[in-house]
Amino acid sequence: MPRIRPVEYDEATPAVRAAHDEVVREHGRITSMKRTLLHSPPAFHALMEWYALRDTVQPFLGERLVNLFSHAISSENDCLVCSTFFRQIITESGEDPDRYELDEREEAVVEFGRCLAKPFARVPDETYTRLAATFTAEQIVALTAFGALMVATNVFNNALDVELDGFLDPYRKDGSTPAEGTA
Repeated sequence: MPRIRPVEYDEATPAVRAAHDEVVREHGRITSMKRTLLHSPPAFHALMEWYALRDTVQPFLGERLVNLFSHAISSENDCLVCSTFFRQIITESGEDPDRYELDEREEAVVEFGRCLAKPFARVPDETYTRLAATFTAEQIVALTAFGALMVATNVFNNALDVELDGFLDPYRKDGSTPAEGTA
């Protein structure tokens, strides 16, 4: 059960409705997380910057690695909402989200993501060195900020027990539905 009920469109202010409508236009739907964020437009806008950072890192990572990086962070943070969202994307792209092949570059990025998700985000020198061998300072800064926003999204979902959207139920790692397991 969520700690904060998502905003209902009919009860929202005109500004919140406009933000809601923009998300639906751009993404086709609005999730429980975004509807919960809409209680605070500044919080909503801050975490929606995830999309701008994704668009910054995608040209040098590629879509697949953006999703694997985000999944690694969300799984490490045990965020049901985000890890399941990325399980859906990975599954629908034809890969098994529990077993996928990585080359050295991809492995370095995924490991970097896992490090960002751990307490205090300490990145071992070895992991950073592998990353720095492939990416520029500008790219690493963008990737780190993107990962930090992924972590922030995970924290938001976990702290407020944001409910998993029903369309994601088939992609849950444990295969349970809310009636069988916890949401």
